[in-house]
Amino acid sequence: MITAINRRTLLKGAALSGLASAIGTRITLAADKPLGIALVVPSPIGDVGWGHALAAGLDPIKAAYGDKVKVTILENIPEGPDADRIMNKAVADGNKFLIAGSFGYQNGALQIARRNKDVTVLHASGFQVAPNFSPFAAKYFQGTYLMGMAAAALTKSGKLGSVSAFAIPELITSINAFALGAQAVKPDIEVSVVWVNSWFDPAKEQEAAKALMAQGCDVIFSNAQDTPSVIAACEEAGVYAFNLNSSMKSYAPKTYLGCVATDWSPFFKASVDAHVAGTFKGANAFLGMSDKVVEVVDWNPAIPADTMTKIKETEAKIAAGSVSPFTGPITKADGSEGVAAGKTLTDPEIVAMNWHVKGVTTPLPK
Repeated sequence: MITAINRRTLLKGAALSGLASAIGTRITLAADKPLGIALVVPSPIGDVGWGHALAAGLDPIKAAYGDKVKVTILENIPEGPDADRIMNKAVADGNKFLIAGSFGYQNGALQIARRNKDVTVLHASGFQVAPNFSPFAAKYFQGTYLMGMAAAALTKSGKLGSVSAFAIPELITSINAFALGAQAVKPDIEVSVVWVNSWFDPAKEQEAAKALMAQGCDVIFSNAQDTPSVIAACEEAGVYAFNLNSSMKSYAPKTYLGCVATDWSPFFKASVDAHVAGTFKGANAFLGMSDKVVEVVDWNPAIPADTMTKIKETEAKIAAGSVSPFTGPITKADGSEGVAAGKTLTDPEIVAMNWHVKGVTTPLPK
């Protein structure tokens, strides 16, 4: 059973039940009760985007466990006090498996894990780890590097753009790899970025895309938007575009460059299995192509055949671990050394990235 609940319904229920007492109560489910799994996301689930991909990742769990699990999806929950209250209520209501689906949920979700040792918590895009608390993130950069190669083959202006949500390492690395992949084909390519500071703001995203196009950007990366606004605006203007998490091809049948898709079901299923078996151990899950979590799909047929051959060869090497987008020499945007020649950044170094590569012309927000 999967139940979708929005923010207004949850807050009303929280008020009626009395959060002060609910937060302090730990409920132990009987052996014959289903495992309650709660997914909390900052935007509507919809038919595309981050929230949609997370929700889809739970489908194989339902298929495997049937009535032994009950999945509740809490959508459109903004980061901050609302999220903390709603996550606490979800646990007080008996859910023993919580997926906190946004970076800004980290502190509240971690406190829940520390207070409720019998609850397993997965947290998206964070860095904190506890025995029953695992952060998880995708190696989007593996796919965006390939998208950069494709973009370089199609751009006429030599200017690429990215409409990006928040300046967190997960998105910074995606932009950097996009630039590096493009520069591997055409060294002089530049990338401009507009930070919209929102996971879900269709009007602002569309304005940002139009601003980039006005600057001459003719391939645009929709970086962590939960709406097809950027993709649709680019289709209307005849500009190539791609996105993360789930395919938006139906919104741009002509100019859709492709999708760096995520399939969270392998990680979610393994985590639920471990929780049920009592063997779950918190760890930082940074997952990519080799984990079957990241895959590039819906390549545009306009990409030249020789470029696609090189892309597929590079993709196979990245998946095998023999090639990394972040192998030096790499120069930072300020001209200093980012990665020395012959050195490859480790996962912890990539997760902590707070600088742009040379060719990304927009300074990071301070």
